[in-house]
Amino acid sequence: MINLPEEFSERMRVQLGEEYETFQTCYEEEGYAGLRVNTRKISVDDFLKLTPFHLTPVPWTDNGFYYRREEAVTRHPHYYAGLYYIQEPSAMLPASALPINEGDMVLDLCAAPGGKATELSSRLRRKGLLVANDASASRAKALLRNLTVWGAENCCVTAETPQRLLESFGCFFDKILVDAPCSGEGMFRRDAGLIDSWRERGPEHYAALQKEILSCAVRMLRPGGYLLYSTCTFSEAEDEEAVEATLRRYPGLELCDIPMQEGFLHGRAPCEKSVRLFPHRVKGEGHFAALFHKRADGEYDTECISDCRKEGQRSRKTNPAKAGLTEDMPVEVSEFFTLLPERLRRGYGYRQMGEQCLLVPLCGLPQGLRYLRTGILAGIRKRGRFEPSQALAMLLDVDSFSNVLNLSSKDMRATRYLKGETIDLDSGDPAVKNGWTLVCADGFALGWGKCADGRIKNKYYPGWRLHG
Repeated sequence: MINLPEEFSERMRVQLGEEYETFQTCYEEEGYAGLRVNTRKISVDDFLKLTPFHLTPVPWTDNGFYYRREEAVTRHPHYYAGLYYIQEPSAMLPASALPINEGDMVLDLCAAPGGKATELSSRLRRKGLLVANDASASRAKALLRNLTVWGAENCCVTAETPQRLLESFGCFFDKILVDAPCSGEGMFRRDAGLIDSWRERGPEHYAALQKEILSCAVRMLRPGGYLLYSTCTFSEAEDEEAVEATLRRYPGLELCDIPMQEGFLHGRAPCEKSVRLFPHRVKGEGHFAALFHKRADGEYDTECISDCRKEGQRSRKTNPAKAGLTEDMPVEVSEFFTLLPERLRRGYGYRQMGEQCLLVPLCGLPQGLRYLRTGILAGIRKRGRFEPSQALAMLLDVDSFSNVLNLSSKDMRATRYLKGETIDLDSGDPAVKNGWTLVCADGFALGWGKCADGRIKNKYYPGWRLHG
């Protein structure tokens, strides 16, 4: 059994009352494992027909499922094709509870490692813009990798503080997700190592930081927009008290209902519309979520109004791209781009940065921020040749590129490809032309190869290869 800190146990005994013993006992049990389907690439129904795994639904999201831990879900070609993301079941709640519309400008303020950002990207349906941010550059790199595998479009990744984003974007976003840094109490069963971190930096350390992050987020939210605040802690100082402080500071905000599921609890008054997930009540770990609405007719303090006015300044700081192919695009790049779907050729601007060939969002982005991605790295141009990128491959499928090797996920060549090996064509394979080839599993892209004389030279990104 996990050795819970005495101070934590005493506080939870008061907080849960007669439920405490059941709560304590659940730490003797194994937690639950979940995956979330990438509905940008495949419908849930089609995925369930295709997948070999034994799955049962997570009640609070339409595309989340529990899987059996003994099943090798992270070694299957579908995982490398970005058809699903491994995510703790309770952590699926925040992104599903934020009401996203096609065309929204969305900010995931504390986005690494990317579980929530990937879902927000899918729900935008290739429209609008997702800014996925994490203040840690190293964590933002993991975020970028996960968004790339997911095939996220209309997306940029930044590694900035909330204050820097506020100064650059102003009051810009329709929807904001703040999955705030926290003491991690809700994840003690999943990762006992967090207990040592809790002893070093407990709820008191994070409470002030969370209020500061929330304040920046509110000022970046357009009137009429929605902000979802979540943590994976049980501490009222980090949860209800942070929500209350934000409501007092910005009286134009109001809390909205989050759909209740069996086992959910309402937050403490006056935050009854927030929800709590406890591991002894649901098949998942601990989580808290509160949904704010910024009323269009609300009262805002002068600080918030001032930041709203920055939207006009933002347009003078941005560098929007021109739509579609440009006359100055190199011939070898232009020739390859004619093979791409129209949504990529016409829905993005083209920009050349050294050897990098970029597809960038058409909406202007503020300059001067630390961007890890501003759109899509389409490929590299060097010595008069164009080499398409792994990121570009993840945006395609069997129907969106002309030269394809489509393997069954049961074909061992799919696994060998993921390990970086050269692939031999079989007599039963459909005709594959010499040159750049999109290698797919069950119709979904894994990456690039280059066909010559019946063999596919492996171009799968080395840093992503399957080992063992």
